[in-house]
Amino acid sequence: MAKGNRPLVTLTTDFGTEDGNVGVMKGVILGINPDAHIVDVTHDIPPQSITAAAYLLRRAHEYFPRGTIHLVVVDPGVGSERRPIAVSTSRASFVAPDNGVLSYVLDHLDSVGDELHVVHLNDAAYWLPKVSNVFHGRDIFAPVAAHLSLGVPVDALGPPIDDPVRLPPPHLERHPGKVIGQVMHVDHFGNLLTNIPRSHLHSLGDAITTRVGQTEIRGLTATFAHGRTGEPIAYIDSSDHLAIAVVNGSARELLPCRMGERVEVAANHAMYRCDGEPCD
Repeated sequence: MAKGNRPLVTLTTDFGTEDGNVGVMKGVILGINPDAHIVDVTHDIPPQSITAAAYLLRRAHEYFPRGTIHLVVVDPGVGSERRPIAVSTSRASFVAPDNGVLSYVLDHLDSVGDELHVVHLNDAAYWLPKVSNVFHGRDIFAPVAAHLSLGVPVDALGPPIDDPVRLPPPHLERHPGKVIGQVMHVDHFGNLLTNIPRSHLHSLGDAITTRVGQTEIRGLTATFAHGRTGEPIAYIDSSDHLAIAVVNGSARELLPCRMGERVEVAANHAMYRCDGEPCD
């Protein structure tokens, strides 16, 4: 349970806020557990973008209290044979379709040695009585999250599975004098967020060039205020990864780039040497 014994449930969807679907899911949760505290992570995931949801959930989940229940509904396969699942860990629980949307969270938890307990949500006793073919967020996932918030153990919700769907890891290469990654997300400001961690840049030295599309950016800028209006900059974002912005503008519009775009960071030849000689 979250601090104060008031259970915390987060919502991440691609529903937007125009059609009332998010409000209906909250109503279902509160109808089962009126004491639940619900926090919106985002409902602006690009429609059907499982990868974007997986990325944003990975960035967000560690900042919530122990015992949080994360409900994620980006579900282009709703009504098909894809499984609904729940995952219990030492720190939090996750409820989602089994389509890879939890991939980056599960990969991270594996990397830190957390034990994952995954179940197939096939016990209809924890669903709404009538289940639509096209709104499992309301009829399956929201009630399951609400029952978890009441203290129902994950074991009670369905049988264990050991093969949840996982997306392939994002493209990331390390070479002498060079790191190659990709744009993982384009944020509200048009900034390009990559999968290149700060730690991978240390070996390149202080003088680097970032290349994305036809644009080259020299060096790293500490803050937006250190750049000139309208110029592209490379910087380290709040998740400690390389990002690209246009000061007081939009990198998405100026460059332009999209999710999956190749990003290359290279040491400037004058600064980087291989075995005593400049690298080609």
